[in-house]
Amino acid sequence: MVKIIHTGPFGVNTLIVNLSGNKVFIVDPACCELCGDEKSVSAYIEANRLEVAAIVLTHGHFDHIAGLNFLHKVYGSAPVMIHKNDSNRLGPDAGIIHSRELSYMGFEAFIPAVSSLPPADCYLEEGKSLFQCLPVEKHPGLEDVREALSDWKILYTPGHTSGCICLHNKKEKILISGDTLFYGSWGRTDLGGSEKDIQESLKRLRKEIPEDTLVYPGHDMTGFKMSDNY
Repeated sequence: MVKIIHTGPFGVNTLIVNLSGNKVFIVDPACCELCGDEKSVSAYIEANRLEVAAIVLTHGHFDHIAGLNFLHKVYGSAPVMIHKNDSNRLGPDAGIIHSRELSYMGFEAFIPAVSSLPPADCYLEEGKSLFQCLPVEKHPGLEDVREALSDWKILYTPGHTSGCICLHNKKEKILISGDTLFYGSWGRTDLGGSEKDIQESLKRLRKEIPEDTLVYPGHDMTGFKMSDNY
């Protein structure tokens, strides 16, 4: 099951994805004090007595990571995962990059929300599963969900940013596409991206992902089929 909670200033589709038992992973938390939804994700987690196994970031744009500070304080044992190429958007110096992009957008008021973020604990790598990327030696409890985490494969899909990834679960027929693929559209490329790269990534998804796969993007409509984008 995938629970969708709209968070942050641009209504990011923050996803809470069931693994097995009460364990879940969170994708792209944008909940923050500035937007008045800081506790929206944790409230759902607590109400349903869930345990957070990991926080997975499809990319490092400010609107997808603003919830990291709060969630890291609450679920500090849950490793933060991102592609290495976007890892400079996390950590104490990430505010430099975010300030530049937010100023470009005329959205300077959001800079404090992303100025001091926790660093990544591990990197998402092309072709590997979530389980293979996690530091299991530091989190032995993740062995309990080895099979479920192993079903989620990482696809490196640069273009929206240089470190964009998608997550594909072939068994469940689900693609978490971040801001690479939307319903009938794709992500912008003027904030650290490349139009050439994203077109290549889109071609890859159309070629490799089965038509009946349900797509959960980072914004707007969710649960549409890959075939709707052919």
